[in-house]
Amino acid sequence: MRRRADFIAANRGLRVARPGFVLLAHPNSGKGKRYGITVTKKVGNAVVRNRIKRRFRELLRAALPEQGLPDHDHVLIARDGAIERDFAMMQGELAEALARAAAGQGDPPRRRPRKGNRKGAGK
Repeated sequence: MRRRADFIAANRGLRVARPGFVLLAHPNSGKGKRYGITVTKKVGNAVVRNRIKRRFRELLRAALPEQGLPDHDHVLIARDGAIERDFAMMQGELAEALARAAAGQGDPPRRRPRKGNRKGAGK
C-alpha cells in the first residue's frame, strides 16, 4: 500500500494493539492481501525508523501468506518500544494479533481527550 487514502481507510478497520505495534485490518474489496507500515517521528530518528520498517516488512512477509486475512489491508503502526523488542517475540505477537483479527476480536475504539472542555481550563 502506498496511497494515503488506503491508510486512512484501514484506520476504520479492526484494531489490535500489542506492546511493539498496533495492527489495523480492513477489507479491501478483492485487492488481495496488502500491507502498509507507519512509523512516526515520535518513535525515533531516521535510522531507528528505517530499522523498524525493515523489521516490520520481514515480519509481514513471513506471516501474511499463511496467517493474513484474505482480501484485507494490514497496517502495522510502530509503537515506542518497537526497536528494543525481541524479533521472535514480535513474530509471536503478530501471529496472535492476526488470529484475533481473523476472529473479529479487535480492541475497543480509542477515545481521544476533548480539548477545552475541562472545568477551570485557561485560569
